[in-house]
Amino acid sequence: MVRRLFERLRGLRQVAPHLLRPAHVNADRAKISVAQLGHHYANKVVALKDVNLNVRSGEFVCLLGPSGCGKSTLLYALAGHVVPTGGSVAIDGKPIQGPGPDRLLMFQEAALFPWLTVRGNITFALGARGVPRNERRERADTFIQRVRLEGFADTLPHQLSGGMKMRASLARALAVDPTVMLMDEPFGALDAQTRVHMQELLQSIWMRAGKTVVFVTHDVQEALMLGTRVVLMAPRPGRVVEDLEIHLPMPRSLEDPSLDAMARDIRHRLRAVEGPLENQHPEPLPRRTQTPSSLPRPSIVTGR
Repeated sequence: MVRRLFERLRGLRQVAPHLLRPAHVNADRAKISVAQLGHHYANKVVALKDVNLNVRSGEFVCLLGPSGCGKSTLLYALAGHVVPTGGSVAIDGKPIQGPGPDRLLMFQEAALFPWLTVRGNITFALGARGVPRNERRERADTFIQRVRLEGFADTLPHQLSGGMKMRASLARALAVDPTVMLMDEPFGALDAQTRVHMQELLQSIWMRAGKTVVFVTHDVQEALMLGTRVVLMAPRPGRVVEDLEIHLPMPRSLEDPSLDAMARDIRHRLRAVEGPLENQHPEPLPRRTQTPSSLPRPSIVTGR
């Protein structure tokens, strides 16, 4: 029995290299193009240095690495909330010059308006995007159903669990139909079981909608379950060390032994580039100029 176990583990180690292959995406074929991107903060911390990354339309790219490797800074540069100190970021060949309706940024917090119901949060976002009034309710209900929140359309956020709030936030994000979804560890604050449910839900929705997604995480298993590509980043300074395509069919399950094999491979690669813990510096939080959905913060009432 022990011998069979060792043979199985050896087989999984041999499988992993075939499932993870270097990605090669030319800038002229990319939906998102990042070239020689650099950014440093006022405290002299170099958050990013010479980052190059091209993302095809419809890809699900996971940025993976330890704290301080520049994952969030890169994401906020794509969102237009951070103006990098060097290099360029572009979507469809057009330089990013601030937030825009083609992109939507989701944080760990659901950021729902507490005085509006689930449906109300979605219809408000649709109204802000110029969707005609007579279309908003039907569209909201479509995406409430898509995230499996039937029966909770008229519920206020404080009456929802953490996972249900994130489902409502995801429904709002999908309803406004951005070209690119940028997600900063949106499931990081959830308990383990709810997190798995949300991963499965997001995977199902992405397979149906085919959105271009850039997803920040420090969870290796999460990146390998969700991503078509995983971009490994390292700190001091923040940089891309490997860009790998994941050749494993969707849908995927965390129970798939191939995921375990790839996870061990990825952890080995990350350990090879990480330095001693005492030398790592937390990544400063960028100033957020707007909320995740480019709407006013829940604590601010505006006339828009």
